[in-house]
Amino acid sequence: MANYLRGRSSDYFSADKWGMTRHDYILIAFIALLVGVGLLLVINEPGYTDAYYYYNAGERLATGKGLTDPYLVNYIYLPESLPFPSHTYWMPLTSLLIAASLKLFGIGFTVAQIPSLIAFIGLSLLSAWLGSVLGQKRIYGWLSALLVMGGGYYLSFWLTTDHFALYGLLGCSALITMGLGRRDGDWRWFIACGVLIGLAHLTRSDGALLGLVALIVVWQGNSALKRQARWRATLALALAYSVVMLPWIVRNLNVLGTLFPTGGARTALLRDYNEFFAYPADWSFEKFWAWGIGNILESRLQAGGINFLTWLAVEGMVLLGPLALWAWWRNRSNVLLLGFGWYVLLLHFVMTIIFPFAGYRGGLLHSSTALFPFWMALALLGLDDAIGALARLRNWPIGQAKTVFRTAAILLAVAIGLSRLQNVKMDGYAPDYIRLSERYLPSDAVLMVNSPPTWYYFLKQSGVTLPDTPLERVSEIASRYCITHLVLDVNVTESFSPLFEGSITPPDFLEEIIHLDRGTETLEDDIRIYQFNTSCQADNG
Repeated sequence: MANYLRGRSSDYFSADKWGMTRHDYILIAFIALLVGVGLLLVINEPGYTDAYYYYNAGERLATGKGLTDPYLVNYIYLPESLPFPSHTYWMPLTSLLIAASLKLFGIGFTVAQIPSLIAFIGLSLLSAWLGSVLGQKRIYGWLSALLVMGGGYYLSFWLTTDHFALYGLLGCSALITMGLGRRDGDWRWFIACGVLIGLAHLTRSDGALLGLVALIVVWQGNSALKRQARWRATLALALAYSVVMLPWIVRNLNVLGTLFPTGGARTALLRDYNEFFAYPADWSFEKFWAWGIGNILESRLQAGGINFLTWLAVEGMVLLGPLALWAWWRNRSNVLLLGFGWYVLLLHFVMTIIFPFAGYRGGLLHSSTALFPFWMALALLGLDDAIGALARLRNWPIGQAKTVFRTAAILLAVAIGLSRLQNVKMDGYAPDYIRLSERYLPSDAVLMVNSPPTWYYFLKQSGVTLPDTPLERVSEIASRYCITHLVLDVNVTESFSPLFEGSITPPDFLEEIIHLDRGTETLEDDIRIYQFNTSCQADNG
């Protein structure tokens, strides 16, 4: 291990340093391609709001409509009218890659999945390299790649039009390059690291956290990086990151008047997840503090509990998580794990204490893909440690025991992944509530609905999301954005619940068109469609 820690970066990429050969990597890439194509065949639609959003933005860009959104997914940024500049909350790289693919190969969901397929193959190869380096044996490279391909909970997300595979590839690569730069004492690694962090930030807002991790890796304690090299590494990191981010910053200054949209940072002041849809989004520290220290602490404790389960079930696939923790501790002096360790701590802190609601509602799930290859490689090391200890106690043949338990680990990842695939909507058809509602809506309707990106994907109708606001203020939104129809299903914000349940008379500005009652005992499959009787500000202006 000492020789490994003292080695030069060229050793890391030697074809046979840890037994991995070019043939191995080609075969792993081919297997990843087969797995990816298999996922392409069964996943025929984005499936959830984020993935619909990225696809829609990419399609609009590819078809000449620019980087624009025809709907509001929240009310953090209030444009004058629809459509308006896109990516005022989410970051653009996923949509840009989708747009490039659609422009090159034609419009279609399968074409839009190509960037995710390429990223998935790249992530599998990176996992193979990482496993072989951490374990110093070829078998660990193969097993790490297979665990990441199996994916566990992530399997159903790898090939969506979201950024799971992309962020995993960029984030994991950034963590590796900063470790190599510190180990080699070579500031030039941080040029690549800065580029990767910039791309990761263009993929996810919290990708910027990798920049803080990189600075810690550069400056923490004693290392092969001497003082002058540390300053060079810092400068290289900052310049490379800035070059990547500059076009997006210029766009934001021209369109929004700020370096970055500021709404996302304000979600730290949320008191409830539904406030994400508040109209207006008047979050303030005064309101947050008036909520009370008890509620603030309780919300963080709740997020901590849920995020722990995310780590255990998603990042660690339940049984592998404790083994990975043990191996991390055993190998804590390995410089490649320095950035990984800091990112684990900072990411989980931010997603629990700073942004608890965004964190446990998907933020941690997305960002943890950068850690996933590390966890899987470490889990294999921990598994072998456990097998060795048990073999000595029970007099097992250690070679046979390793074969059995390693195979079981791969089967566990695949089993969890396949079970998730069964629960994901991916048939390519519009959901029932959209298909049933479509016949009662004119083709030029502008909608107030739950998940506008989903409706736009299937019907190409613009609109706004259901707001978290008193019902009497809904007409203000309808007038401002020329909304013509309101569609309610079981997924409503609190102010719409009485209207959906039929326990109140619709206000004067709403006229019920149809109540689609399936005849069941519950309201869960009901749909109510209303028409707005409001004037449109654009018509009056």
